[in-house]
Amino acid sequence: MEAIAKLNNCPTSPRKMRLVVDLIRGERVEKALSILKFTNKEAAIRVEKLLLSAIKNWESKNEGARPEENQLFVKTVMVDGGRQLKRLRPAPQGRGYRIRKRSNHVTLIVDSKNTETTQN
Repeated sequence: MEAIAKLNNCPTSPRKMRLVVDLIRGERVEKALSILKFTNKEAAIRVEKLLLSAIKNWESKNEGARPEENQLFVKTVMVDGGRQLKRLRPAPQGRGYRIRKRSNHVTLIVDSKNTETTQN
C-alpha cells in the first residue's frame, strides 16, 4: 500500500529541487533520510520534511505496521514547475531587467516492497 505527500509552491527553482530529488529516487526510506540529512543544499531540508510526512501518511494508512519491517522505499518523486513571480530589477540607462522567481510542486510516493511480493 502506498502513501502520497505533496509540497506545493515551494520557493525553490525546479532545477535545484530536481538535483536533490534525483539522489533519493528508488532508495529505501532509511537510506534516503540519511542522504538528505547530509546533503548540503537548502532543498534537501524541504524534501526531508516531505519524506517524513509521506512516512507518517503510510503509517496512518497501515495501522500497527512499521516502516522498517515492510521495507519502505521511495517509489516515485516528481518535481513540476509552479507559479513564477515576475519582478523588475533596475538596469543601466533607465532599463529594467526581468527577474523570474520560480517555485515548484513536489509529489512524493512511498510504497512497501512486501505488498508487491504478496500481490504477485
